[in-house]
Amino acid sequence: MSESADLIVVGAGPAGMAAAVTALAGGLRVILVDSGTAVGGQFWRHPPEHARSAIRTEDLHHKLRDYHALSRALSAGRAKGRLGLRLAHHVWSAVREGDGFAVRAVDRREVPEETAVVLRAPRLLVATGAYDRQLPFPGWDLPGVLTVGGLQALLKGGGVAAGSRVALGGTGPFLLPVAAGLAKRGVEVVAVCEAAHPLAWLRHPGPLLGNPGKWVEGARYAAALARHGIRVRPRTAIVGAEGGDRVTSVRIASLAHDGSPRPGTERRVEVDAVGVGWGFTPQLDLLIPLGCELTGSEDGNAVVAVDDGQRTTVPGCYAAGEACGVGGAPLAVGEGRLAAESVLADSGAAPVLGKKRLARVRATVARQRAFARAMSLAHPIPPAWSSWLTDETVVCRCEEVTAGAVRAACTGSGACDHRQVKQLTRAGMGWCQGRMCGPAVHCLASQERAYVPAERLVATPVTLGALGDFEKYSENR
Repeated sequence: MSESADLIVVGAGPAGMAAAVTALAGGLRVILVDSGTAVGGQFWRHPPEHARSAIRTEDLHHKLRDYHALSRALSAGRAKGRLGLRLAHHVWSAVREGDGFAVRAVDRREVPEETAVVLRAPRLLVATGAYDRQLPFPGWDLPGVLTVGGLQALLKGGGVAAGSRVALGGTGPFLLPVAAGLAKRGVEVVAVCEAAHPLAWLRHPGPLLGNPGKWVEGARYAAALARHGIRVRPRTAIVGAEGGDRVTSVRIASLAHDGSPRPGTERRVEVDAVGVGWGFTPQLDLLIPLGCELTGSEDGNAVVAVDDGQRTTVPGCYAAGEACGVGGAPLAVGEGRLAAESVLADSGAAPVLGKKRLARVRATVARQRAFARAMSLAHPIPPAWSSWLTDETVVCRCEEVTAGAVRAACTGSGACDHRQVKQLTRAGMGWCQGRMCGPAVHCLASQERAYVPAERLVATPVTLGALGDFEKYSENR
């Protein structure tokens, strides 16, 4: 199957939705493609359409008014025949083709059947979001140990709590809504371990004062946790998990300033599920093979470099949302609108936002970016986190590569980055292709601050049959 439009938007989260709506308002024909079964991405994740009446998760969401407004605008675009919404389409490649782009996807709406799809347009906007960044610790590979994003996805997508007695750990404000959401569903949240200290925000008062909605939201979460008797423990981390067939307890320790456990502070807490998260890693799989220039960010990730109109260094390619730096839904929505305005301008179409509204969007984006930078500086990865690891701790779960093997590759064989460690140990060669272990291996092997993911020419698993269909479409073009 082959389809063409004026603009392809990959990713139907807040950034992609806002971009598609703005481009539609400017008269463009848009294809919006996403691997999920509904628009909204992870932030506005909902139960499947057939289950929404039985599973109510609206109370777990924020800014639903924005979601509904964007959804209505997308529906209007479909009704007018100017929006092609392609859900359950897994994009595995995006390449330059002539003066435009060819996006290759697999239609998985009727699993196990797969249909090869090629989407073409002169302009491409990538809004593929981010995923949980993980740091390994002894026992993190036990059943029942999840990412905090995974816990929230179960709640929002199915109204399911992963356990009845849960401990959360890591760093960043995302721990708070997950803890509050679990408590709303009757879960006993026995600990929220925050590696940073709230006083770190005092070094960055400007962005906090410039975004009053953020601290109001934080105060709301604090009140919710207080009502449920949930305590946030600063400068504390989950340094181990124990169990047999699944996790049964965690080891919690107070941290020194460098992130190493303080002697004599470790204690054991019984749990039946764990959620851990150390921020997020931008999803750059489509942008790196296209040749888009990357830049470093304050949270230690490489992100795609964009100008003030969200243009990447590849002509005709734009990016918005977490791929440009992790900063939350309001920032993503603003960036999506700016990117679509640039698409309209570069296409010779009339602008949609108008000068005053465009200025407000730019101001909002600037404030949200400043807050995101401050958040990254206030919630860094602890420098000495690797002191939690034993040589037997599994770092790459897919290939069962241990911390000892990674250290040996670095000290004994001279590996100096995660790519060389991969060649020597197979860390990153498994099913996830390094998405889970890559940031951790990078920290163990390299002194460079920014983690740059490996280039993946195939962004998602695809069958040989589907690949054969792609060849047919290429030959017939």
